[in-house]
Order: sequence, then C-alpha cells, then structure tokens
Amino acid sequence: MDKRAAIVLGVIFGGLFLVLFGFMLLAYSALKSASMGVSLETETTVGARIGIVEAKGTIGEAAPAGIDSDKIVKLLKKYEKDDDIKAIVLRVDSPGGAVAPSQEIHDAVKRIKARKKVVVSMGGMAASGGYYISAPADRIFAEPGTLTGSIGVIFLHFNVRGLLEWAKVEETTLKSGKYKDTLSPFRPIQETDREEIQSISDDVYSQFVQAVAQGRGMPEARVREIAEGRIYTGKRAKELKLVDELGGFDDAIAAAWGLAGQSGEPKVQYPPRERELSLRDLVRGAFQGAFQGATEGVRSAPHEGGLMFLAPNLVR
Repeated sequence: MDKRAAIVLGVIFGGLFLVLFGFMLLAYSALKSASMGVSLETETTVGARIGIVEAKGTIGEAAPAGIDSDKIVKLLKKYEKDDDIKAIVLRVDSPGGAVAPSQEIHDAVKRIKARKKVVVSMGGMAASGGYYISAPADRIFAEPGTLTGSIGVIFLHFNVRGLLEWAKVEETTLKSGKYKDTLSPFRPIQETDREEIQSISDDVYSQFVQAVAQGRGMPEARVREIAEGRIYTGKRAKELKLVDELGGFDDAIAAAWGLAGQSGEPKVQYPPRERELSLRDLVRGAFQGAFQGATEGVRSAPHEGGLMFLAPNLVR
C-alpha cells in the first residue's frame, strides 16, 4: 500500500470514528437532559411515610425490562427495618414470570405483613406470577380494566431437532439417569417427559392455589373453581374477591396511609434511582452491542422455556 492510499484510509476511518463519537455524545447529552427533568413524584425521606415498591415487567428477568426478585426482596427488607416507613405500597404491573422468584417476593410480602400493612396497586396487568406476589397483601386495588388472575402454571418446551438436521449438525446425548434429559430440545417429547413435567406442574399449581387461598382467606376449593388459568378484568376480579377495591395508585397510597393509622396528606418514599448512564457506558455499549446481539440468541436458545407463572401471549 502506497503512502497516498494509507492517508486516504486514515482520513476515512478517522472521519467515521468522529461521526460515531459525535453521535454518542449527542445521545448522551439527550439522555442526560432527560434524566434532569422535573419529576412529578412527591417523595420524602424524613418522618412517617409510605414505602413504594415497583414490580414492573416479567418476574425473574433482569432490569430494566424485568423484575429482579433479589432487588425487590432487599427493598422490602429495607422498608421493614425502617421505623419511619409505616406501610408499603407494592405497585404491580406484570404478566408473571419464573416460579421461584415469584415465590420469593410472595414470601417476603407475607413476612412483612406481620409488622406493617402492605397494599397492592395493580397497573394494566397483574396476572399469574403478578397475582401470586399480590395475593398476601392486606388490601389489593385494581382498575376496572386491569387484567389479573391467570392462576395457573405453564411449561414451555422447544424442539430444535429439525433445525439441527437442516444445518447438518449431529447431537449425541450420554446420560446416567433415566430422566436426566427430560424435555431435551434435541428430540421429540416422550411420554415419560409428559408424565414427569405434568406431575411437577400439578405440584406447583397446588402451591399457587394454596398461596391464594391463604392470602385471600378463601377455601382452596373455591380458588380452584375460579382459577384454571382464567384471566379476569379488575371489575370481575372484585366480584370474585380476588381484589378488594377498584381504584388507582393514589387510592392505594391513601388506603395504606389510613391503615397505618396516619392522618393528613400521605408522604411517600420511592425506590432509589438507578445509577445514571455515563458516556463511558454509552460508548462501551455501542461497541459491544453488535457482538452481544449476534451471540445472545445462540447462547440462550437451549435455556428458553421452563416452568413459569405467566399470562398467555394474547394479553401480553
């Protein structure tokens, strides 16, 4: 390569880098400006107040798109130990998600109830796992059009055998136990798979029904009658005693304030803000994004599916 060609290539790549850097800088400035906007939320960290916990997204998925049960439980514990937090409002807007994380949040709410009042405010959806974490609350609020219920369990299984054959990839499984490759995505589903997973599903479903029965003070037989995975509007859920009141977030805060024996205008404390996005994060994300996006699907494909408290796709 002669000197002139090297200079031309240097100018081209240098210009592209400057354009990319300028774009990143503009994007960062826009995000920074947005983060400095005036918040409409009224919050305080002094004196008696209501602690707000937000559970928005699919349970078990990483934030910001999902609900991290560890963070929710830690925040609940923090509010439980704070004597100035007189009650808690759990804002739920979720189609459900993984079983164990849902149970972790449920158990934390149930434990805290022994010390402080917990009121749930349902958003657009609080179904399946979203209802599971709501059930033990002292009082549940929902809008008439909220989608809730969906008390049931679903197990998703994907068979990629045809894809492997198309790509001329041969898969061999060696195992030491009869059930070790149950629901393997590399072969058709077998009767032993159906029996094993159905048994697990029935067990977890019974746990769900029992949790709702205890939380709502209803006989298990009655819960089974209105469960079976059916979805209800907030209005219908109130008729079935799955929720207590029709109302919004502000109504739930006012109710929690009253249940805590407080008077006057309610004071609230919101969760700590997430760390602000830095320019370094933005630039690093720009260079890593393409590689991550290309590999994420391949990396996670064998793990898709599993036992979940999840509302059907038609309402997600």
